[in-house]
Amino acid sequence: MERVRDLSELPKAHLHLHFTGSMRPGTLLELADKYGVRLPEALTEALTSGEPPKLRATDERGWFRFQRLYDAARSCLREPEDIQRLVREAAEEDLKDGSGWLEIQVDPTSYAPRLGGLIPALEIILDAVDTAARATGLGMRVLVAANRMKHPLDARTLARLAVRYADRGVVGFGLSNDERRGMARDFDRAFHIAREGGLLSAPHGGELTGPASVRDCLDDLHASRVGHGVRAAEDAWLLKRLADRQVTCEVCPASNVALGVYEKPEDVPLRTFFEAGVPMALGADDPLLFGSRLTAQYEIARQAHGFSDAELAELARQSVRGSAAPEDVKARLLAGVDTWLTRPAG
Repeated sequence: MERVRDLSELPKAHLHLHFTGSMRPGTLLELADKYGVRLPEALTEALTSGEPPKLRATDERGWFRFQRLYDAARSCLREPEDIQRLVREAAEEDLKDGSGWLEIQVDPTSYAPRLGGLIPALEIILDAVDTAARATGLGMRVLVAANRMKHPLDARTLARLAVRYADRGVVGFGLSNDERRGMARDFDRAFHIAREGGLLSAPHGGELTGPASVRDCLDDLHASRVGHGVRAAEDAWLLKRLADRQVTCEVCPASNVALGVYEKPEDVPLRTFFEAGVPMALGADDPLLFGSRLTAQYEIARQAHGFSDAELAELARQSVRGSAAPEDVKARLLAGVDTWLTRPAG
């Protein structure tokens, strides 16, 4: 058997991790008990068994079921100390996986009702990120994401708020939820506000719908990164465009399989993207529901797609280059990747 290096020691950046979905299963069970929240049976069984719930979101009914589980988990985050705990534990998990930089994605409107309003909610989240970063040494920032199921005016409000807190740790603006709902161009004004304020544009696209949604992210929202983007593999011209522009796709292999976008890990087009020169940042998406964190995504590239250690190192470099990390942090992480690759395989 070929000797390989430990992927948990490979320095990398994590650019696609959702806030509630980053929670540890045990933490959710404790919080549900604390607040007397009755979690859906499928979620409780998954949390106690260690097996992710059976999800298939390729139709609207399946997506609704996924959102129901996610909303149940979110309802257990009620106090500032819950937010502090979630962020600290997310940082600790990322450090175990070799991450040196984490951009955690959040829609603060989802937490505002229990945390005193939109501005207090974002400030509590940003304070938690700052505290966790200081305590753990992990570089952490926030990507504020609008919900495409809501009115575009709500997205504009969020974009202005995100820009206002750019000096407090907000580095980007995203667009999440079911991409089959809400046209990207409806949110172009919000993304214009964010870009004018110096934030990177990182909308979701090319997951539940085809290549057209990736093109919309590029044409209408001027994306510098695309959340998922895997369906671009179905369009050779679009792949070339992504490669030419060096637009990073935040690819989440375990999530793609769990939600039924692809039947098995081997079907996720990692090799297609890599050979086309499209930069990728592997991400865990929602480990609470999908059952695997960051290193596991690199293991999929190794086990299911035959990526060599040199190729896995290049994937790590791509994640770092696609991040909003300061240049000195990028340089340190890239040097760490080179060091990892010079170690003997064990």
